[in-house]
Amino acid sequence: MDPQQVLTISRDGLLMMLTVVGPLVLVVLAVGLVVSIIQAATQIHEQTLSFVPKLLAAFATLAVAGPWMISTLVEYIQQTLQSIPSVVG
Repeated sequence: MDPQQVLTISRDGLLMMLTVVGPLVLVVLAVGLVVSIIQAATQIHEQTLSFVPKLLAAFATLAVAGPWMISTLVEYIQQTLQSIPSVVG
């Protein structure tokens, strides 16, 4: 295994992580921004008021995009495991 293969595998893993986690992070970020604007406008600064909507948005996003996330990760893991013989030998 040469350094180029290590870098390629690492890059592919990071890109996969960003692809799978991206929708979840973006939805929670958007909900947090909206809640922060509402809190600033109403001057209500309750910690649970910002946490609960983000948690609900994360669960909803996982319910909607969860099957896609799992299938994408399973395909990546299968591809990685199948490439072990060519990488090692």
